[in-house]
Amino acid sequence: MLERHELEAFLTLAEELHFGRTAERLRVSTARISQTIARLERRVGVPLFNRTSRRVELTVVGRQLYERTRPAWDEIAAAVEQAVATGRGVTGTLRAAFVGAAGGQLLVGAAELFGRRHPDCDVRLREAQMTDLMPWLRDREIDVALGTLPVEEPGIATGPPLVSEARLLAVPAQHPFARRESVSLEDLARVRLLQLPDTLPESLRADRTPRTTPSGRPIEPGPSAATFNEMLTLIGAGQGVFPVGAQARRYYVRPDVAYVRFTDAPPLRWGLLWRTDSATARVRAFAQAARDLVGGRS
Repeated sequence: MLERHELEAFLTLAEELHFGRTAERLRVSTARISQTIARLERRVGVPLFNRTSRRVELTVVGRQLYERTRPAWDEIAAAVEQAVATGRGVTGTLRAAFVGAAGGQLLVGAAELFGRRHPDCDVRLREAQMTDLMPWLRDREIDVALGTLPVEEPGIATGPPLVSEARLLAVPAQHPFARRESVSLEDLARVRLLQLPDTLPESLRADRTPRTTPSGRPIEPGPSAATFNEMLTLIGAGQGVFPVGAQARRYYVRPDVAYVRFTDAPPLRWGLLWRTDSATARVRAFAQAARDLVGGRS
């Protein structure tokens, strides 16, 4: 049987692939993590990680062990959290983060409905940049976040889409596309597509910044931007284009950027995100309030 601290050290190192960051997350010394992993490997009988002076990576056996133990560990942690939350009721403080003005309005509405239902629980809202959400969730700085989907990350759960909006292409105001009523996904082969930071989930980047058009034509990648306003600034400067939600036309009006609708792009979806091991009664109640808000239930 694995000891709890051994399993925590193994799973965290498998995600971080860095002894220092693993030690920081678990609030122990790097030497303690190294000793724990070495002891675990002796018990298993084979190496679980390949280590060099420059990188750490899972072995085949290590990957298999991670894929089989991570879901079970998440279920155990979530069950304990739910049991504690059920015993305490929906009280305390729930910390929620949003990106952008439209996201803020939606969370304010959800917080008001949640507050009427659960007056003993306080909601604290925080504005985040798009690169903040995953680190804040993983570091437990927030309990729940509103972001764009899809997000397929280990340890992160997503609720059902709350809002779907048409996709538009943000282009420089002087670009030929700005004079058109619409564009297609195939038109992306004719422009440079600005990129999301590589710290964001791969599933999200693949959805927003594909490498090819639906027919397989390559799309030229442009520079990346860490914030939405930085993205719009690069667009206005003629550095590239970027697909956005229809709400951008209302909340981000700029003289140097034009928004053109797609004729064939799927809608952009927004939903709540939280840690799978932190699905407390507060989080579940807030997610229900957000669903009821957009569904018209009070």
